[in-house]
Amino acid sequence: MKAGVIGLGAMGAHMARNFAKHNKLQAVYNRTASKAQTLADACNVTACETAAELASQCDLIVICVSRDKDVLEMVNAIKSAIAAGTIVIDTSTVSADTAKQAKSILSEVNVSFLDCPVSGGVEGAKNGTLAMMVGGDETELERARAALNSIAGNIVYIGPCGSGQATKAVNQIMAAGINQAVTEALAFGKAMKLPMDKVVDIVSTGAAGNWFLSHRGKTMLADKYEPGFKLALHHKDLSICREMINGLTENNLPTVEMTLIHYQRLMDQGYGDEDISALFRLKQTILE
Repeated sequence: MKAGVIGLGAMGAHMARNFAKHNKLQAVYNRTASKAQTLADACNVTACETAAELASQCDLIVICVSRDKDVLEMVNAIKSAIAAGTIVIDTSTVSADTAKQAKSILSEVNVSFLDCPVSGGVEGAKNGTLAMMVGGDETELERARAALNSIAGNIVYIGPCGSGQATKAVNQIMAAGINQAVTEALAFGKAMKLPMDKVVDIVSTGAAGNWFLSHRGKTMLADKYEPGFKLALHHKDLSICREMINGLTENNLPTVEMTLIHYQRLMDQGYGDEDISALFRLKQTILE
C-alpha cells in the first residue's frame, strides 16, 4: 500500500518520514503548503495542493490533525476524489462520536475508516514506535497493518469504530494523573532542597518509576518545556473525556476536572504551547 499523510505537524511529519523510510509514502498534504513541499522534497514524493488531490493518488490515507472539526473537514474534502476500497486511518485524538461520523461519511463511497489514535509523543512518532489503538473493521486493519508497522511499534485492535478513541481517552486521563503526581512530587522534593537529579535517578528505578518521570523529570527541573505533547492539546483531549463522561453520568472525575483547571491557568498565562510538564510551573508556586 502507498500512503498519503494529511497533516504535517510534529506527529504527522515524523509519520510521513517513517513511511518514506520504508518506501510506502506516495504524497503529503498540509494547509501550510510550504511545509508540505519541504517534506515532500526531502522524501522525494508529491506535495499535493489539496486533500482531494492526495486522496486520488493513495490507497491508504493517514489523517493527523488537531481537532474534531478538522478531521471531519478533511474527510469531507477527500470524499469526492477517493477510490472505493481505500482505507482512511485517523491518528488524531477526537471523540468516539466524531470517529463514527467519519466512518458514516466514507461508507457512502465504499471507503473504510479506522480510528487509530496513537500514544508515545513526538519521540514515538520520530522513532516509529508509537502505540496505536484501533477501532473499526479488524479485516481492514489487517490489510493496512504492514504499512502501519512503518509508524507504530505496537498496533492493537480494540473493537468497533470509536473503540480506539475511547481507549485513547483512557490513556489521556491516566497521563493527566501521572502528570499531576510527578510534577507535585518533584515540586515537593525541590521545596525540601533535595539534590533533585539524584532524586529522579533513584525514584525512576523504584515502584514509582514511569515514562514521564524518566523522560521529563530532569527537563522540567531545568525549566525546559519543549513540547513533546502540547499542554493546550491535552486540555482539548481532557475536554473530550469530560464530554464522554457526561454522556454516562452526572458525576465528574476529579483528576480530569483538576487538570482542566490547572491547564487553563497555564494557558491563560501563555504556556499552552509548552509540553504538559509545564504543570511543574504551577506546582512550584504552591510550595513557594
